[in-house]
This record gives sequence, structure tokens and C-alpha cells, in this order.
Amino acid sequence: MVIDDHPINSDAYINLIKSRDEFNETIFHKATDCCTAFKLIKQAEITENPFDVALIDISIPEYREEKLLSGTDVAILIRNTFPDCIIIMLTMHNESLVLFNAYKQVNPEGFISKNDIDFEMFPEIFDKIVNVENYFSTSINNAIQQLLKNALSWDEFDTQILLFLEKGIQTKDLPEYINLSLSTIEKRKAAIKTQIFNKKVTDKELIAKCKLLNFI
Repeated sequence: MVIDDHPINSDAYINLIKSRDEFNETIFHKATDCCTAFKLIKQAEITENPFDVALIDISIPEYREEKLLSGTDVAILIRNTFPDCIIIMLTMHNESLVLFNAYKQVNPEGFISKNDIDFEMFPEIFDKIVNVENYFSTSINNAIQQLLKNALSWDEFDTQILLFLEKGIQTKDLPEYINLSLSTIEKRKAAIKTQIFNKKVTDKELIAKCKLLNFI
């Protein structure tokens, strides 16, 4: 399964994968957004034809009806539906929290910055990943490691709170997206604001500051 909102990218990945002899008979399914991806996943589940590998771009159009706001959310759905599927995340993002959220939530077998690879490298990297050798490209690895070293006492729930707020989800609706109570979410949000500002600020100010710091 190849999920990218630019069909030319999907076609390039498919052609590069097919250039390896062992993959030239592979069946590919393409999606350009969360909605199309959701339908393909559900169809594969119904027909009991699970995906063996999924290449997923983080930035794809949303499908709010199913609370799928990014490629990361689709990857989580695939992980929960087809646990044995090899997941490769692809992105142009360099914001540390976006990358860290995907890393923590999905635990992908491959995580590649599109800026780190070229057409010549991709088939070999793909081959390594599907043969059970996890691969994180250089800038992805550096970003994740840097955030892990930061002194900020955040976890994946705090990251999710920020990312959903940035998407325009209201605090009162966050329990529908995150497995936490509203009171817990509000306490965590207050703690995040204290760590960054050490004063009371609005959610809008919080998100603006996080963007300035290149966190989201």
C-alpha cells in the first residue's frame, strides 16, 4: 500500500520497488488521502487480504469522520488492523514533535526523510526494511534523538495534545481522540504551558510558540 497525496511520488516509489526482481510481481494499492486509505484498509480487512507493506506520507488530507488527521493516524490504524504489516513512514517534515509523535505512536520499521534519499538509494533501503532491518534516515534519527535528550518532561500524550490543538480540535473534544479524561488533558496542557512560558497563556499562544520553536 502506497499513500501519498502526490500521485507522481506514489508512481515513482512503485516503479523503483518493481525495479528489484523480487518485487516485480507485487500487487500495489494507492491512496492519496486519509479517506481513500481508510476505505482500502477496511476492504482489505473484510476480504482478509492484509497489506504486507505500507509506505505512508505523514502529510495527507484528513478524514475527520474517522478521526484520521494525518498519515500517522492512518499508520496507527494499519498497525492495529494488520499487526504484521511493515510500515515505512515518509515525510518532508523536520519538526521534531511531528517526527517524535509518529515514532512513538507507530513504531515504524522504516522512517525516511524525503530530503535524505534519492532514486538510486530508495530501492536498496526498501529491500533492507522488508528484510527485517529497521532503517531511519539521518535527519529523522537526529531529530528524534535530539528530542529524546531534551529536558522537557513530555511524553507521547503531551505531544498528541499539542498536535490535535494545532489541527483545530477543541480541548473539550480531545478525549474523543486521546485515551485520557478531560481533566487529565487539561492538567497536562497547563503543565506544557508552564514548561514553555511559566505563565498563563492561551492555546493559540501555546501553538504559536511551539511552531516558533520548530516543535510542530
